[in-house]
Amino acid sequence: MHLRGLSTRRRTWVAGVAAGAVAAGLMSAPAATARPAPDPPLTTMSIKSPPGGANVRVLIFYGSAAAGEESPVVNAGIEAIEKIGLSGPAGQRFAVTATKDASVFTDETKLSRFNAVVFLTGGGDVLDPEQEAGLEAYMEAGGGFVGVHDAARAEPYSDWFTGLIGARPASASPATAQRAVVEVGDRRHPATKELPVQWKRPDKWLNWAKNPSGEVHTVARVRESSYQPGTGANGWDHPVSWCRDYDGGRSFYTGMGGTVSSYDETDFRSHLRGALLWTTRLVQADCKATITGNYKAERLTQPNQPGQNDQIGEPHGLVTAPDGRVFSIGRGGADSSQPVITDWNNPDVGKGKGEIHVYDPKTKKVTLAGALTVFGNKGGGDELTKVEEGLLGIELDPRFEDNGWVYLHYTPHARIDRDKRMAERRVSRFTLDRATNKLHLGSEKVLLKWPVQIHSCCHAGGGMAWDSKGNLYIATGDNNSSGFSGGYSGNNPEPNYKGVSFADARRTAGNTNNLNGKILRIHPEPDGTYTLPEGNLFTGEETAEGGGKTRGEIYVMGVRNPARISVDQQTDILYAGWVGPDAGAPSTTWGPAKYDTFAVITKASNRGWPYCMGNKQPYRDRNLPDPSKPLGWYDCDHPKNESPNNDGLVNLPPVTGNNIWYSPQGGAPDFPRDADGVPSYKQEEATYALPWLKGGGQAAMNGPVYRYDADSSSAAKWPAYWDGKWFVGDFYDSDQPRNAVITDPKNHGDGGLPVHSESLKKIVPIGNDGIKNLMDWKFGPDGALYVLDYGRGFFTSDAKSALWRVTYTGGGPTPAAGQLARGTQ
Repeated sequence: MHLRGLSTRRRTWVAGVAAGAVAAGLMSAPAATARPAPDPPLTTMSIKSPPGGANVRVLIFYGSAAAGEESPVVNAGIEAIEKIGLSGPAGQRFAVTATKDASVFTDETKLSRFNAVVFLTGGGDVLDPEQEAGLEAYMEAGGGFVGVHDAARAEPYSDWFTGLIGARPASASPATAQRAVVEVGDRRHPATKELPVQWKRPDKWLNWAKNPSGEVHTVARVRESSYQPGTGANGWDHPVSWCRDYDGGRSFYTGMGGTVSSYDETDFRSHLRGALLWTTRLVQADCKATITGNYKAERLTQPNQPGQNDQIGEPHGLVTAPDGRVFSIGRGGADSSQPVITDWNNPDVGKGKGEIHVYDPKTKKVTLAGALTVFGNKGGGDELTKVEEGLLGIELDPRFEDNGWVYLHYTPHARIDRDKRMAERRVSRFTLDRATNKLHLGSEKVLLKWPVQIHSCCHAGGGMAWDSKGNLYIATGDNNSSGFSGGYSGNNPEPNYKGVSFADARRTAGNTNNLNGKILRIHPEPDGTYTLPEGNLFTGEETAEGGGKTRGEIYVMGVRNPARISVDQQTDILYAGWVGPDAGAPSTTWGPAKYDTFAVITKASNRGWPYCMGNKQPYRDRNLPDPSKPLGWYDCDHPKNESPNNDGLVNLPPVTGNNIWYSPQGGAPDFPRDADGVPSYKQEEATYALPWLKGGGQAAMNGPVYRYDADSSSAAKWPAYWDGKWFVGDFYDSDQPRNAVITDPKNHGDGGLPVHSESLKKIVPIGNDGIKNLMDWKFGPDGALYVLDYGRGFFTSDAKSALWRVTYTGGGPTPAAGQLARGTQ
């Protein structure tokens, strides 16, 4: 038997009456005998738990507070739901009863027969307090509820009904129907899995007084840029359909269905059908996955002991082992109490320790596995003082459980040339003693090495990742100063140190014969060598322009600082992000502002830097004898490297547009273009195609594509809702992105924009006591998300430098398998 008290509204009224009675008693009788009046008795309704049964029935309630004839929209909704109930597989059909008589909610016998209740009501008080109490008792017993459009205006004084719906309309919403794009982010819920990701349809779109995101599970959003939302607009995150387990039952609401024509749409009827299948207990569904209270972020590592990096180094990357251990690397910055040597005359200039720490989830302890002596500890300062070299990347061999091989991407201090200020970058393989978590430094086998200039800072890259074929991807930065081009292209050929340019990215990222500013792809062999897989951008044996001008290791060229890359081993698609230059605004002379960039890379390609950025927005060329004078605009489809510092091909592969780019002004800025395709670069003419993005201080940190493991028994794994979503983030946590996005496989390899995005900032928590400075993030074999917080200083580790774990605590889909109306579905 399920008994329920009166509604919040009714209980509030009763409390007020009781308080008045107490006051009257105090005035008319001795205090010792004064007693508050008793609350009214609880409703005596006894609702079958769960309501309904295998003979599934749906109740449509369309009572209205307004007098007059029934709305044509209501009639269309009733007819559509009746047809839905008669269609589909026999095991998913149901009977429908429609009524405007609210007394059904005080008739326990009738109400117990229905598996779900649909509200097709208008606004106002449609239930009296006892009727609302009956609806509460129904939900508490495990009932299902579907609210459609104007149902959000019903019972306006009831906090409980507000919770049941999830949100209330704002005071201002568009009065007329408009065609808009609905972004269908949940690809698994029965209400949305059959719908297009970008669903174009007309309706009356409601604005919300309070955005329910994070408190409900949103399955679809309406894209405000596709219509006129008016003064009550909610912004880029505008939920339109959502669900959640509520007060013992299941609640689904859609703000769509405000027009008669909605109910003639096949897709909208599919949407309603899926909502009804879940609320009637015909199928299970997950309505918890985006409710932020269902996630727990836990710091795993403690602060270092004074003067030591015993728990964590200057955070720069992580990788998880199949047994759950987490390996993190420290770039080379020492504890702030340690000396920093910047004098090039000192043999120890920049000497630091690149530490490898191992967190063991079984013992919850950290082991210092080893430390490499690296060039990477010169502290802060300007770009001719500081350095971002050091221990930059880590990966574990695909057969790590058998061989214990660890791959490290680093800059050994022993190989620097202080006179010419050059260094050697390398990728080496080491062997770990898996019993002691200690790295055998003498086991090093150098796979690949190449020269880098270290006179100036920055942008060293460093990320690594494997595909399913055993190919290793290695991200390298272009390591050039942006201080000599006003923060634009980074193509100034003049500044050099002893003949080596340090401000011309055409020598590095734009050079087909240089391994800097690239993403390399090699196939490591057991003997410590490597071979080249087919399909890289060059073979290394091209005969064009005299031959000898390409490197076969290059898979992607034209990237600036790809610090974080990932490969989705289900598709072998490469995902990457890189930091842009420093210009704070676009220039009609030189080109676009700084764009931090993310890309879905499906094949070998040129991503543009330093010639073009974003969706093939060109920079202006500059060259000797006077680099301060602009030359012509680069041709993104036929780029040429005409730098005097180029020793590779002049004629480069065409630029492929990128999927995500953002500036201080907003996400995916673009401009009107002239007949030659050159943007105006007038800020007042800019449009922004990705309104969920903004920068300022910005440093792109690419994340993984999540893959749900249905066979895993881990209680911490993120739910299937996130499967296939790509995580993109930024080092900073204010207006910068920390989002999960969906891309369209039909065009994402050619720079197609994401079709859906949702914020992760309440799940991967921001703020000084959260994960403020996101440095790396990867999912572990347990399905939990592991995140490195860099800390609050630069070129050092501090008390906030930490490894975190973000787990899901919401449980499985509902209803429970034993409560399905017709057995397991």
